[in-house]
Amino acid sequence: MEIPIRVAGLRRRLAAGCAALLLVALAPATTAGATPSPSPSPSSSPSPWPPGAGDPGRLDPRITEIMRKPEYRHAQWGLLQTAPDDGRVLHSMFPGQFFIPGSTAKLFSVSGPWQTLGPDHRFVTPVYAVGERNGATLTGDLDLVAQGDLTMGGRTRPDGTVAYTDLDHTYANDFPGATLTPENPLAGIDRLARQVRDAGITRVDGDVIVDSRLFAPDPVLDPVPTPLIINDNLIDLLTTPGSGPGADARLDWRPKVAPYQVTSTVKTVEAGGPTDIAVTATDGGTRIRLSGTIAADAAPLLRVSPIADPAAFGRSALIEALRRAGVQVTADATGPNPVARLPRTYEGRQRVAAYTSPPYEQYAKLILKVSHNLGANLGICLMAVTTGSRQCADGFPVLADFLDRAGVDREQVQLMDGRGGNPADRATPRALVQMLAYWQRTPDAQRFREALPVLGVDGLLADNCRTCPARGKVFAKTGATVGGDSLNDRLSVGAITIAGYLDKGDGRFDTFYAGVNGASTPTTDIAGVEAIANDLALIAAYLQESAD
Repeated sequence: MEIPIRVAGLRRRLAAGCAALLLVALAPATTAGATPSPSPSPSSSPSPWPPGAGDPGRLDPRITEIMRKPEYRHAQWGLLQTAPDDGRVLHSMFPGQFFIPGSTAKLFSVSGPWQTLGPDHRFVTPVYAVGERNGATLTGDLDLVAQGDLTMGGRTRPDGTVAYTDLDHTYANDFPGATLTPENPLAGIDRLARQVRDAGITRVDGDVIVDSRLFAPDPVLDPVPTPLIINDNLIDLLTTPGSGPGADARLDWRPKVAPYQVTSTVKTVEAGGPTDIAVTATDGGTRIRLSGTIAADAAPLLRVSPIADPAAFGRSALIEALRRAGVQVTADATGPNPVARLPRTYEGRQRVAAYTSPPYEQYAKLILKVSHNLGANLGICLMAVTTGSRQCADGFPVLADFLDRAGVDREQVQLMDGRGGNPADRATPRALVQMLAYWQRTPDAQRFREALPVLGVDGLLADNCRTCPARGKVFAKTGATVGGDSLNDRLSVGAITIAGYLDKGDGRFDTFYAGVNGASTPTTDIAGVEAIANDLALIAAYLQESAD
């Protein structure tokens, strides 16, 4: 699968502070489905590792062959594998050296909220009637008090679990193949509206307000978490080829909420022709236009456009949902979110509706399986809220305290966000393995392990090693940071990393990290990055297969 990345576009992202483009980590590559041959006997060739690198041990020669490839001659490898019973080191290369972590940083930012909030914590988002009720009429406002719920019911299946696809819609503008879950993004909002009606209110002579005072958005965290999140703060735009060359392409989009309007001038071209669709947004993001072409034989193509004001969007969505539920609201659905009308406290106010989320464990699984950047950053803000603070940065001391209790040497971790995308983010292989080892000592060991992508099975490892002997036996978080190299007309691969557990059988799960920093690709074709990512997937597979 070829996914061209324009270096100029990457330069703009870097200039905006996005030093890490988090890839479809370990996306499918041309050899991802190849079945590895049986593990040969350990190599007797001289060690390629410089003094002080650590003891790589008797590595499978297929691993050393990967690391010695010419494309890695200027890169730095790191590796650490430990046994679960006593922490015995089986393989070690530069375990105490800082590496760019990519999304393996999410192992920290998800572990912190998991233990701070608890895996069974549920977010309860209430709606209060602020005013006087006279029969079925409320003279006053309905206030939705946002609680940091990551999905607001927009991914919840009938059984209460949270739905995800292997390539999430949040990556749709960077990678083809992103797909949507079938759930209604407005499901939680619709449920709140019906509850208001069931509470006996059929008319609101006043306004509807989203109370987003839970925490202040922090621009250092990119993407920026907000207290109310609907559909990941994105508009989904799905283009399907028309009836034939020259025909208008078909467009569907969601969630349909005023005042957002979407138009398309995309044309269908001959089979095998170019599929190139641009998305532009004006008027504060509320006027979205698609232009370009789509091949007649192309699969539906998903793009997304950001919701610039999630609180105002949520207000409009709730007013429209109330009207669908039979509640008349006198306020204009497209007006601003009138936060000046919010009360100082809701003490003594009637709660007329509440949406309860799935447990946090389900959100943790979503974040880890698809590398959900917004959810990882949200965890930092939620930890801050547990201290009574509205400043997301105050979540980092909470995370620091947790890492201390977990036995992670946090001097070996540098974080400025939760997703692993800040230019300052660093972690050593040892710190990541310490984080993983901590979970093995807890009652939630299996729950956490199974929340990670599984090699050849699901999440961002679904398409790797589908026929490997290690399929289903590697549970790991992946990560990548990629930028442009205009000087050499290629891609600069800051890091490709993988860290997790190796199922060695009989209930033994080794902790491991493997990563390479400072690699590059021959051209600007993303296939070169996929090849590096596939090498990391194979290294993990070979570690699992080895007889250590």
